[in-house]
Amino acid sequence: MAATAAKPSPGLLDAIRRDLGGTGEQAAARLINEAAAAKIEPALRGQLGAAYAGAWVNGPTSELVVATSDSTKVASLAKSGAEVKLFKHSLATLEAAKATLDGLVSSAPKSVPSWYVDVRTNSVVVLAGDVAEAQAFVNGSGVDASLVRVEASQEKPTPLYDVRGGDAYYMGGRCSVGFSVTRGSQGGFATAGHCGTVGTATQGFNRVAQGTFQGSSFPGNDYAWVAVNANWTPTGVVNGYSAGILPVNGSTQQVVGSSICRSGSTTQYRCGTISQHNTSVTYPEGTITGLTRTTVCAEPGDSGGSYISGTQAQGVTSGGSGNCTSGGTTYHQPINEILSVYGLTLVTGGTNPPPTGCTGYTNTYTGSLTSNANAYQPGTAGYSAAAGVHRVCLDAPNGTDYDAYLQKLSGSTWTTVASGTSSGPDEAFTYNGTAGTYRVRVHAYSGSGSYTLGLTRP
Repeated sequence: MAATAAKPSPGLLDAIRRDLGGTGEQAAARLINEAAAAKIEPALRGQLGAAYAGAWVNGPTSELVVATSDSTKVASLAKSGAEVKLFKHSLATLEAAKATLDGLVSSAPKSVPSWYVDVRTNSVVVLAGDVAEAQAFVNGSGVDASLVRVEASQEKPTPLYDVRGGDAYYMGGRCSVGFSVTRGSQGGFATAGHCGTVGTATQGFNRVAQGTFQGSSFPGNDYAWVAVNANWTPTGVVNGYSAGILPVNGSTQQVVGSSICRSGSTTQYRCGTISQHNTSVTYPEGTITGLTRTTVCAEPGDSGGSYISGTQAQGVTSGGSGNCTSGGTTYHQPINEILSVYGLTLVTGGTNPPPTGCTGYTNTYTGSLTSNANAYQPGTAGYSAAAGVHRVCLDAPNGTDYDAYLQKLSGSTWTTVASGTSSGPDEAFTYNGTAGTYRVRVHAYSGSGSYTLGLTRP
């Protein structure tokens, strides 16, 4: 069985060898054969019709196997190059049995974590923490017992969730996640100290058990960190709500006057500028020192949420005055102090989703480039933008290396303020900028062909 496929990256081949075993040559063959199987399987399914009993790939190079419940089909199937299995039951029969179990989900015992159609064994498998309970469930379902195999299992599935800056969490009241952090092997997030004391339990945005406050200081300071349980995975991103999912790439403190944005679960994503660092603020509970003062607005429930400038984490929301209707002043506890005090590491490396045609952007532009050529979108004169976040996406042909550069006009000079310059064809990044005139330079570092550029301007 042979098929053409895009050349896999060395990193992908290394990961397959690491996790699935085999040689590099086998890993490459696996990918080729799997691509071929995905194309061949629908045709074989159509050829077999009601006698189709499933298909799968086997071995370190993923050789295709196809099953049928009709012995007269075996010879013709063999011509496809796939291994052929003759089974008693069709896939449709097994899926009908599973559908019957699905209809009885309300009466399924808690000790049954899962059931599914297993095409390799031509059966419906019911996993069981308690085999007797599972068998009683099957026997009472009306499903033909010959179709079902009860299998003892210790699985205890639980849903998994991401920790993202700006999302809500609950602890009797509501606050917002600042930034994902780790301490050793333990993951968690930084937030405001006034949101909880050591030992306070938290629930996530979905009201699912999430973690526990491990450290908290307020007043004097206004910082804390929460360790999360295994159902939650810290990620290097901030939920920018209308601005999209924003990557966190570091925590370099920005200078006074710089633009800065805040994400929180009440007023979502808001921007302003840094007014002063090292500010002392007196709340009814006491004085807090070392805060940064900003012109970003906030309201109750935003506490603890992320302050970010470009891709650099700045701090967590402490308090302020005013609101997002009349405007106001806010203060944040710098993130670097929180990391230092508790021995935490900021989780970074969050990226925007990879481009898939750059859909979902306000403006879309297309063009074509030859190697080492440039194009400017929406034109050499650029576009006018208010202060806020620019979202840029570039989708170029596979096998090329295209880059994107966001440029701002300063006097008569265009200055690059943000860029996506990976070694692949696609790029995606955001930039939180001041008002001005901008443009995007698209550069074909290597390779030629058509591209799509997605752009959402503030």
